[in-house]
Amino acid sequence: MISLISVNFGEQALANLLVRGVDEAVVRALKQRAGEHGRSAEAEHRAILAAALAAPRRRSFAEVLASMPDVGVDTDFERANASIEAPPCS
Repeated sequence: MISLISVNFGEQALANLLVRGVDEAVVRALKQRAGEHGRSAEAEHRAILAAALAAPRRRSFAEVLASMPDVGVDTDFERANASIEAPPCS
């Protein structure tokens, strides 16, 4: 369960996020990573969330295909000797 509580401090609105039911191994890993970065587990959690949500969205395979330039029609790429079979792969 995730609880979100918004708090206003002047012009900037901040929120408190409470995440329940986190596996103990995840909490230990968070604390270890926080120590490696010289910050609190809470600050590390904020940094992880910010980095994950700021990352560019990955394009789908369909989007990648649609972005490819038009380089000709299928007949432009026909084999010169279409009657010759390719040797079997071994």
